[in-house]
Amino acid sequence: MFTNPEQFASATKTLFELQMTTFNALTSKAVDGVEQVLALNMATAKNSVQGSMAAGKEMSEAKDPKAAMDAAASQVQPAVGGAVVYGEQLKVIIEDIHKEFTEAADHHMAEAKNTLSALIYDVTKNVKPGSENAVDVIKAAIDNAFKGYEEVTKATREAVRTVEQEIARATAQVNTAKTDKQA
Repeated sequence: MFTNPEQFASATKTLFELQMTTFNALTSKAVDGVEQVLALNMATAKNSVQGSMAAGKEMSEAKDPKAAMDAAASQVQPAVGGAVVYGEQLKVIIEDIHKEFTEAADHHMAEAKNTLSALIYDVTKNVKPGSENAVDVIKAAIDNAFKGYEEVTKATREAVRTVEQEIARATAQVNTAKTDKQA
């Protein structure tokens, strides 16, 4: 077990720092992803407004109702195409976020395993006779902390997978609508 309080304090500090590093890395990846999605949404909104204003101008300058209707109809195809492009760009962003998050989580998970293995070794190498129960309690606490890391990572990966599936489904629906409009 720990031969002095400094060893215990150092081990506790190491575990805390590891948790904070992992949390900060994963939070940073999530914030980066949100920033990318916001930038895409702003660009898409800007393009949509510009397209709508151009269409409105074209319709208002039409010589007759048929020309106005033709102008309005001509905007449907670009709008559907824009939705397809948006879906594809969003899918790329989500895939990048997923990849970066997975890499960061895997890296920090490996680091956590190494740190915890070293900590368990330090805890068990100087065990005094009769201290086995205390060592088992510490090992169980360390194992539970590590299982918590794994559960958070697993839940986040599942959430990213769900978002990817929803984006794929929405993109497929837009592509179907685009195909139907062309027919």
